[in-house]
Amino acid sequence: MSAPGSVFVEAAARLHFGVLDLRGSLGRRFGGLGAAVPAPSLLLEAAREPGVSAEGPDAERVAAFATRFLEGKGLTGGARFTVHRTIPAHSGLGSGTQLGLAVGRALAELYALPVDPVDLARAVGRGRRSAIGTWTFALGGFIVEGGRRPGSDAISPLLARFAMPERWRCVVAVPDGAPGLSGEAEAAAFERMPAPPEREVERVAHLVLMQLLPGLAEADLVSFGAALTEIQRITGAWFSSAQGGAFAPGPSSTLVRRMVEWGAAGVGQSSWGPAVYGIVADAAEGRDLARRAAALLGDAGRVFEGGFARAGARIWRTETAGIRD
Repeated sequence: MSAPGSVFVEAAARLHFGVLDLRGSLGRRFGGLGAAVPAPSLLLEAAREPGVSAEGPDAERVAAFATRFLEGKGLTGGARFTVHRTIPAHSGLGSGTQLGLAVGRALAELYALPVDPVDLARAVGRGRRSAIGTWTFALGGFIVEGGRRPGSDAISPLLARFAMPERWRCVVAVPDGAPGLSGEAEAAAFERMPAPPEREVERVAHLVLMQLLPGLAEADLVSFGAALTEIQRITGAWFSSAQGGAFAPGPSSTLVRRMVEWGAAGVGQSSWGPAVYGIVADAAEGRDLARRAAALLGDAGRVFEGGFARAGARIWRTETAGIRD
C-alpha cells in the first residue's frame, strides 16, 4: 500500500531513432532523434523519511540516484522509494535515464525544489551523451536534440519537439539475450569507432530536414517511415564495428528485416538494442505486427504495442493510501 503523502512518477520508455553526427566537424557531436512510447513504462513511488531506502526492481540504482541527488543539493533528509514497474534494463529504451530522472523529479516534488529537466539530469548524472531521454521525460512526443560541444558537460539543447500523430502505432520488440552497451563500455565503443564519411552525415541531415520532419508534420507515414528506415540503415552502419552489423546480430536483426516484410512503414533498432521497433498506420496494423513479432520471439522476449506518448512524465500525489489508476 502507498504511504500518505507519496509522490508517484510514471515515465515512458524512449526510442532512439538515430544519431545525427559522429564526426563533429561543425563543432558539435552526436545529436539525435527519438520519441516516447507509453509501453513499457516506469512507475516509481516516493515518500519522505530521514534516510534513503528502496525496494522493488532496480532498488540499488534508485538508492544511488537518490543519494547523489540529495548530496548534490545539500539536503539532509531522505526518502523511501518503491519501484512498482520498470522499463527493461540495458535494452536501448532509456531505462537508466528515465529511472534517474524519476528519482530526481520525485525528490524535487517532496522537497519543493525546481523541476527543470536539465537540472534534474545533471543532478542524477544523466544526459552526458544523448539528451533524447531527458527531453522525452519532460515533454513526450518526437524530439530532435542538437548534440554537444567538445569539452562541454552541458545537456544537448532541444531543437524541435512534435506530437506524433494519434493514429500511428509502434510495436517494440525486446528479445532476450545480450544487453546493449552502456556506461564505460559504451564510452569505450564510441572512442574506437571510426568517424563516418562526411557525405553520409550530410545525407542523414538532408533526410531529417526534408523528408522525416515534413512527413511527421503532415502525418505522411509513408514518407516519414521511408526516411526513418534509411536513417537507421546509414547510422546503423556507423556502429557496425562495435555491434557486429547495422543492427545487433541475431533476433534484433531478424526482427527488423521481418517487420519490413510484414508491412511496417518505418523500422529500426533503438540505441544499442536489443529493442527494435516498427511503426504502422493504425491500431489494427499495430495488433497484427505485434502478433507476428510475438510469434517469432516465442518465450524469448517481450513485445509492446501502442501509440506514442503525447506528454512527458506523469506526476501525482496521494494524501491517502493507494495507487491511482
